[in-house]
Amino acid sequence: MPYYHSAGLVPPKRHTQHRDGQGKLYYEELMGEEGFSSDSSLLYHRFVPSAVREFRTWDVGDQSLVPNHPLVPRHFATHKLFAADASGVDAVTGRRLLLGNEDVRLAYVVADSVSPYYRNAIGDECLYVEEGRATVETVFGDLAVGDGDYVLVPRATTYRIVPDGTVRIYAIEANSHIAPPKRYLSARGQLLEHAPYCERDFRLPAGPRTAEGENVEVCIKHRGRTGVVGTVHTLPHHPFDVVGWDGCLYPFAFNIRDFEPITGRVHQPPPVHQVFAGHNFVICNFVPRKVDYHPQAIPVPYYHSNVDSDEVMFYCAGDYEARKGTGIGRGSISLHPGGHPHGPQPGAIEQAIGAESFDELAVMVDTFRPLMLGEAARETDDGGYVYSWELNR
Repeated sequence: MPYYHSAGLVPPKRHTQHRDGQGKLYYEELMGEEGFSSDSSLLYHRFVPSAVREFRTWDVGDQSLVPNHPLVPRHFATHKLFAADASGVDAVTGRRLLLGNEDVRLAYVVADSVSPYYRNAIGDECLYVEEGRATVETVFGDLAVGDGDYVLVPRATTYRIVPDGTVRIYAIEANSHIAPPKRYLSARGQLLEHAPYCERDFRLPAGPRTAEGENVEVCIKHRGRTGVVGTVHTLPHHPFDVVGWDGCLYPFAFNIRDFEPITGRVHQPPPVHQVFAGHNFVICNFVPRKVDYHPQAIPVPYYHSNVDSDEVMFYCAGDYEARKGTGIGRGSISLHPGGHPHGPQPGAIEQAIGAESFDELAVMVDTFRPLMLGEAARETDDGGYVYSWELNR
């Protein structure tokens, strides 16, 4: 995160003695990016944060990926992946892998159960709440989240997800960090005036709270010889033992409806919709907005070839004008791979002319290396999307 925050009990000087009311020393942990050379936070623990009592492997589920071969655009129906009640599924171990490459993995889950405590040691996570409400409990404090919230969780943050009923989550798991695009930021990290959101739109964790407990298990996702693997650590004390923290690295929430769309007289390219970026991928969102106002404007996108990227669109709500007539609806995901030109479906251009606004909500991920298909994508591929541009079929 680009700005400093302090919560709970911290000493006036870092790396100095910090004691409780009985004189016991708190244990200082620096959680930082890029070694000691980038954003960090200092957390003050009641117990030694490195202590592990037991360990074992954790089966993270089917992480296999197969190439998109033959190369075709595809449509996946995520709402077919889980039963309507999602009984007994949690938002960590229940994730189903849709797409992935060396830089990012995209997964989907419908959950109604409390997840285990969890830590992603590979990269940051961006969790998009499609529907429902939950509390994301973290070592920094809690975040109450609901429909349309992005939750950015820094790498190695211990957290768990507690649903309030049933919650649908689209999980973007990076192999890097995820942050606002650099062009939105000043040299010192402040969001600039041309950015489509500002610091006021971010919701930070409530103040840290300590929890009691012994022999608490934490599931850790990390790299292994065969790709993504898991380990469970049993900790002698509860991981939520932080009495205070300060710094510029912490989880936060941002609601998609606080994104201020950028529009123009003629159609604007997808980068104006960008919200976050990771290594070799970007995250964009398309929100309800007024559209192009040139008298001869064509509001839907022009046909374009993704020469350097694969495009993944997750359709969250509303009526996506460019995809009319394809069977795509809420919960659908389209994959438009590099090497194939794509754009509006037949008839969408004429139908959109004269429109003054679009009522659509979608999250897009563009990657700069080809995406491969996970087990959830292979299960829900409709098999016919590739033919949807052919006239009179």
